[in-house]
Amino acid sequence: MPATPREVRIAEAVRDLVHRAADFDPLELLHDLTGHTTALLPVAGAGVTVQDDLGRVEYATASDERCRQLEDDQIDLNEGPCVDATRDGTAVPTAVLTGPAAMRWPRFARRARRAGITAVAAVPLRTPALTVGALNLMVGQDAEALPDGTDLRLAQALADAAASCFGHRHDLHDQAVLIEQLTTALDSRLVIEQAKGVLSERLRISLDDAFHRLRAHARARRRKLTDLATDVAHGTVPDELSRS
Repeated sequence: MPATPREVRIAEAVRDLVHRAADFDPLELLHDLTGHTTALLPVAGAGVTVQDDLGRVEYATASDERCRQLEDDQIDLNEGPCVDATRDGTAVPTAVLTGPAAMRWPRFARRARRAGITAVAAVPLRTPALTVGALNLMVGQDAEALPDGTDLRLAQALADAAASCFGHRHDLHDQAVLIEQLTTALDSRLVIEQAKGVLSERLRISLDDAFHRLRAHARARRRKLTDLATDVAHGTVPDELSRS
């Protein structure tokens, strides 16, 4: 039986998440995870939270600014699917943000609904030995269908592929190595947020557009996204980036 186009896209997504250079950028890997998730699943956005070296749940990256804000909200409010999945190491099935879900996460549910998100789900970001974070799925009010069990299995497979890239060159039981990589991702997040702000203000574009320009420029020139963002955050904006 010939493979369908969707099956090919899934295989290519897993390959992309697993096959990285030895010096890969951890935050770029996590952002690619959110990109593949939104491309392959019936969701409006996706985000990743991780645990820092003190065991605190922290926002790492998201597919867009709306999702980024809702990830931050979960951290600030200490409630939401990504917080639960990160701490418990178990998947949170798709939950409509009314009824039981609204009672489970009352403050987050209100903020999410105001932002146009009507349902959420999450799967853990894990190695065979450790849960290091979670992949959060957000469903918009215009969605024709909610992610079902098969969709969540695919989300888990994508998250597992990304997590394996973190650990496959090291002992998967070496928690210190994984925490170091995730700390690098959290540090990178800060400089990328700064670079987005600089570019957004300079070019008078949205933060989402600013990130897309940074990403496209870094890929076209085979630069690490974090290295480019560091330059931009410090005021060195390549002329080509401003014109792209």
